[in-house]
Amino acid sequence: YGMSEKGCFIRNGTAADPMPQKMIDDLFAKRTRNSIGKIVSTRQDLTFEQLKIYYNTQGYALNDEFLKSLDFYTPEGKFNYVAYLLADNNSVSMKVAKYAGTDKTDLIENVEFGYCSIIKATNSILDKLDVENKTFVRITGEAERLQKQMIDKTALREALINAIVHNDYTSEVPPVVEIYSDRLAITSYGGLVQGLNKEEFFAGRSMPRNRELMRVFRDLRFVEQLGSGIHRILKAYDKSIFKISDHFLEISFPLEKDYSTNQQVTEQVTEQVTEQVTEQVTEQVKKLLSHIEQKEYSTSDLMELIGLKHRPTFLYKYLQPALELKLIEMTIPDKPKSSLQKYRLTVQGEGFKKKNIK
Repeated sequence: YGMSEKGCFIRNGTAADPMPQKMIDDLFAKRTRNSIGKIVSTRQDLTFEQLKIYYNTQGYALNDEFLKSLDFYTPEGKFNYVAYLLADNNSVSMKVAKYAGTDKTDLIENVEFGYCSIIKATNSILDKLDVENKTFVRITGEAERLQKQMIDKTALREALINAIVHNDYTSEVPPVVEIYSDRLAITSYGGLVQGLNKEEFFAGRSMPRNRELMRVFRDLRFVEQLGSGIHRILKAYDKSIFKISDHFLEISFPLEKDYSTNQQVTEQVTEQVTEQVTEQVTEQVKKLLSHIEQKEYSTSDLMELIGLKHRPTFLYKYLQPALELKLIEMTIPDKPKSSLQKYRLTVQGEGFKKKNIK
């Protein structure tokens, strides 16, 4: 009967009682570390074009032994669950949920990233978090711009990647990201790896739950060395942001508050928009700014606002000049060609619009 209540028993005095399924699963997980390499994939028609592209981008020359070298097969020669997670198509999805308040009462956004290689999904979530992790600006009396993000960017990236790499996928529970009005929480399933205590965890001791996944993420430069992610997080935050239970590990980042209200910032910047910048603003840029409100827009959104269908004209005469004058900015400046790229008014753009566009 295998690992079921009919096949596993526990001694109770002189009797042998059926072992509860949860106890069976827990004992097996403790006995078989990195077990996703031993679990046969539910699908065997897997392809890996997305993964190959990422490896080629990093300069790897791939051969016929590529999949075997990544331990994608069980001893019987079948694709394992590691291969399933990294395949072009699967049923694994990670969610980014956004709430209006400090609890789960009012859900305002729920985006799923998945059904593809977990590497591609990771990149998509990182792009999404770049958009959500807003930068606040303050103009000082010396006309200097001080900037800070709601969450330390390095710590946020490390927390997400750690959650994905060390999640216990044997129960088919993926990591989840939840954004509240006062915090951003990243939760992974599995708690600490068996044999690793909290003191060792915070000291940066590493016992990868998914050795095969760690190998791929390290090859593709998502992680540098074992255990370094915790040190990077603790460099910016204290241990109180971690919540560790038997089955879950949650990292909850408090959101930084703005330096000052938007009204105060806008008034300060309005006074600092120089005549030189004003003279450089073309009628096309003014038309673009006149349609932009306090929200984020895709390229197609902006073209629709001004009623323009010819993309090259829009990019050359409207979008690029506005970016160069720092009147608008990208939401993901590190990845200008990202499919999630959007645009918004800068503080300087708000000031210019208030002073020059009625």
